[in-house]
Amino acid sequence: MAREQSESCCRLLGWSPKEVLSFPYPCWTQHWFHLPPPASLRSLLPALKPRAAERPLSSDLNWALKGLEETSGTMVGLKPSEMPPTTAVKFLGAGMAACFADLLTFPLDTAKVRLQIQGENQAARSIQYRGVLGTILTMVRTEGLRSPYSGLVAGLQRQMSFASIRIGLYDSVKQFYTPKGSDHSSIITRILAGCTTGAMAVACAQPTDVVKVRFQANKHFGPGGSKKYSGTMDAYRTIAREEGLRGLWKGTFPNITRNAIVNCAEMVTYDIIKEKLLDYQLLTDNFPCHFVSAFGAGFCATVVASPVDVVKTRYMNSLPGQYRSPLDCMLKMVAREGASAFYKGFTPSFLRLGIWNVVMFVTYEQLKRALMNVQMLRESPF
Repeated sequence: MAREQSESCCRLLGWSPKEVLSFPYPCWTQHWFHLPPPASLRSLLPALKPRAAERPLSSDLNWALKGLEETSGTMVGLKPSEMPPTTAVKFLGAGMAACFADLLTFPLDTAKVRLQIQGENQAARSIQYRGVLGTILTMVRTEGLRSPYSGLVAGLQRQMSFASIRIGLYDSVKQFYTPKGSDHSSIITRILAGCTTGAMAVACAQPTDVVKVRFQANKHFGPGGSKKYSGTMDAYRTIAREEGLRGLWKGTFPNITRNAIVNCAEMVTYDIIKEKLLDYQLLTDNFPCHFVSAFGAGFCATVVASPVDVVKTRYMNSLPGQYRSPLDCMLKMVAREGASAFYKGFTPSFLRLGIWNVVMFVTYEQLKRALMNVQMLRESPF
């Protein structure tokens, strides 16, 4: 058996039996030939025998490297860490991933807001928006290049506080609701977790959402056009001064309703799709799995939450006294514009939520792994 392994390795490295006998470390060679070729043989070939690396790969070489290929796989991106991500890692990673997704999709969100409030204000009907691209181009032409990113600072503030809670704490709350001794969380448990973290996030981040919507809805024409707010902090101060502190939490109820629905649609759908893809071994815990799960989550969230989103946007952007309540806003909207008004801005909403979910969840999964690797390196004694 040892002789066969020795001859196999001779053929593998391109050596003759005489060269083996003349190897300067016979004891080590004899011992090594009694062991299976190591998985890191690829890196040893140039050092041991340069001409062996130039030879065509034989079946023996493929067999020798098989273990290395099986361990490395075809992972796209970072490999999952050995330790599960901590709550702090999820909290920080969710906020960072959401901010990155917002940077890429913010113009779509601004176009969605403009389409949703179109037809609400009689004075603003001089400009008509048509479609996602048409809305963005009209804004750039009439208000300048920076207009699609109006309210970005408040949007990033919102995501760091909002997404960190509703996404970063979702797994922890889900485990809290899961009965002890149960291996899997039921759909009811996941829905409860999504509603809980969504409501908690709105309670903390509602002022940032109000300011973001005001910036996105506010029209100013040209570089010298009048602006209602000079900056993000001025918007917080102005709203609090003119409408009181309650103005910063305006639309909290419809926003809680909307985000409870969106959070359930996003997190529960993503959670279930990813789990089933892994359970049935259709995909591995990798980029394609995250992409498919995130796209499905974005579509479900848009279909379910669009009506509540329209009411929330209009109520938060309304003048004092324009609507008595979110219900009054909904009834007046239906009376004036019909039921189709609930799905105004659906295309930019879907584009925005679809792209946002894909970017956010894919980035979130990679950030969790990267942050856990950094944490493990810092805790390692070596």
